[in-house]
Amino acid sequence: MAVYTEVSDEALAAFLEHYAIGRALSCKGIAEGVENSNYLLITDQGQFVLTLYEKRVDPAELPYFLGLMEHLAAKGLPVPLPVRGADGESLRALCGRPAAVQTFLSGQWPRRVRPEHLSPLGEALARLHLAGADFAITRANALGPSGWDPLFRRAEARADEVFAGLGAAVRAELDAVLAAWPENLPRGNIHADLFPDNVFFLDGKLSGLIDFYFACTDFLAYDIAVCLNAWCFEPDFGFNVTKARALLSAYVAVRGLDDAERAALPVLARGASLRFLLTRLFDWLNTPAGALVTRKDPLEYFRKSRFFQGVAEVSALGL
Repeated sequence: MAVYTEVSDEALAAFLEHYAIGRALSCKGIAEGVENSNYLLITDQGQFVLTLYEKRVDPAELPYFLGLMEHLAAKGLPVPLPVRGADGESLRALCGRPAAVQTFLSGQWPRRVRPEHLSPLGEALARLHLAGADFAITRANALGPSGWDPLFRRAEARADEVFAGLGAAVRAELDAVLAAWPENLPRGNIHADLFPDNVFFLDGKLSGLIDFYFACTDFLAYDIAVCLNAWCFEPDFGFNVTKARALLSAYVAVRGLDDAERAALPVLARGASLRFLLTRLFDWLNTPAGALVTRKDPLEYFRKSRFFQGVAEVSALGL
């Protein structure tokens, strides 16, 4: 469920008066996603996505997210383009929430990731990094290494409610990763959450990259590490090096990795596992019964982190 704020017909009609996108024919909630209220908006001029930004999104950061999408779209990336109103603004209020209209992207995300998905993903990720290099606004990674220890401290005392010994294991891994975290790798604007449900394919080709609301300025190679976690494991948590090799080969064909990035990739992958383990652990322990959001199992990323702990050389990741 991803509709937290209901929009009346009257409120929608008044909102659309600011745009030149026609009259609303339908506006239906989109079930996927967990952060915001999303609607598929169909007007007599086409299809759009209407997003109302809920309380977990800081309104002060929306110009970065919307500006980055606009910048990437102008560079030819298949990302949603925020629609500007007659006043030139793409962000305004609807039903007490900040809201924006974006172009609709055709395609479906892969419910079952196959090796042939990985090369288009790697190429698109590298293009995204290159295209975002001259985007002027920056945003710190709120869920980067500096935030991991404070987040874990809020869940540490109850971690063993999820799995016996989890608290001590996560503490040891967190301390090890933070001690080994690299410095001075190439930085830029990254997606930071490019999971399969944020990538669309149509007729065998990548057709869309969506959900930029965790985007930030951080190590470019960290974005690759997120994708290794999100795309390259099988349901039994076995690491598929064929998928990883396809991802990495396609990426470096567009944007090469320097020696420092290659050497850092194993620890970056461990860090990415921790990032999703920690946010899932916190949500698992703090989401009230009956909440609209479906909790995601933190142990998935505990198991993935165990694999990356055993990776000493980047060659084990397919590079």
